[in-house]
Amino acid sequence: MSALVTSLRMAVRAMVRQRLRSLLTSVGISIGVAAVVLVAALGTGARGEIDKQIQSLGSNVIFVFSQPATKSGAKSRANMGMGLTERDAEAIRREATAVTAVTVYSEVSAQVMSELGNGKIGVMGVDESYFEVRGYEVATGRRFNESEAQTKAKVALIAPTAQQKLFGNQDPVGRWVRVGKHPFRIIGTLRSKGQSPFEDQDDRILIPIGTWRSRVVPTLGDRVQLVMASAKSAEHSGEAERQVKQILMQRHQIAEGEEPDFRVGTQQEFQKMQEGIFTVLTVLLLSVAAISLLVGGVGVMNIMLVGVTERTREIGIRMAIGAKPADIQAQFLLESIALTLFGGFAGIGLATGLMLAFARELGFPMQLSGQAVAVALGTSAAIGLTFGFWPARRAAHLDPIEALRHE
Repeated sequence: MSALVTSLRMAVRAMVRQRLRSLLTSVGISIGVAAVVLVAALGTGARGEIDKQIQSLGSNVIFVFSQPATKSGAKSRANMGMGLTERDAEAIRREATAVTAVTVYSEVSAQVMSELGNGKIGVMGVDESYFEVRGYEVATGRRFNESEAQTKAKVALIAPTAQQKLFGNQDPVGRWVRVGKHPFRIIGTLRSKGQSPFEDQDDRILIPIGTWRSRVVPTLGDRVQLVMASAKSAEHSGEAERQVKQILMQRHQIAEGEEPDFRVGTQQEFQKMQEGIFTVLTVLLLSVAAISLLVGGVGVMNIMLVGVTERTREIGIRMAIGAKPADIQAQFLLESIALTLFGGFAGIGLATGLMLAFARELGFPMQLSGQAVAVALGTSAAIGLTFGFWPARRAAHLDPIEALRHE
């Protein structure tokens, strides 16, 4: 034990004696370790943020999109546009037992004007169930009622980003906005839902779907861009998805084996897709970090070989006064490990600073994982042990007499 302590003391003394060399040798290791820690923190933070965004889409939501269908090798002209209708939503609401609520929406990006401002905003036509399925809550004012929906009243609810564009900090309730040539009265404001994986959910105005069809895009008839259904629970999502597909296949008269004119997706599918993207990105970033660590390890080995050459006479003196080859090998191994651990701690410090900067810029929290720190330091020590072994072994096998003669 005393021999190990002596070897460690001599290794630290050698590092202190060559401060600049030790610092520069550790740079490659510190960059690699910083990359590993940063990738782990970024991945954890980004996954949490994406999960939050996917959950903001609603509770156990099933999405039905229109898509062109191919029949007998050619695209059916009737299916080139949007094939979903409000009648499809009614059939799902009536027949799907695993579904609690169904809604529809259509959207167009339009120039919207108010007395205080204007901007390009998403104008959405929705029914009364939209608020329940998507989890939108009214902040001030009220939602439109059944009478307003049936009479195609020109009323609207506004989300926070759109509100800021059109009214700034002014209360919009009771004020008017103009979409095209039609004025709409704001009857309520919505609570913020933030960014989804696809769009800013707060940059929109909601109006009754009947009003949207007759005033905004009257050419679409009763067709809608999207049908959404909320399953009873996460466990019922698979059954709800199966029922929705079956109902629409029957209604659209799509035979077995034919390509449907719609596509069904769930929140779980979006989550799996995001996980796949993050996995690929993580592998790529970790590969870059591994290359940096490899380069750093080669640098450590080169410096240690130089150190063995420069300290050949010192090694000979130690052997002459009783040091064993194992003591010499331990000294140089410990010096190599100390160098890489120093780089590891420096890399963790660098990663912490970068995490704070990235969290501020990206807008979501990033945490320094204890597991990532342990892996980073363990990797640093392993690199020191691996790349320091050959120089240490070379030092331990020097001939004492030849070493003493070395100038």
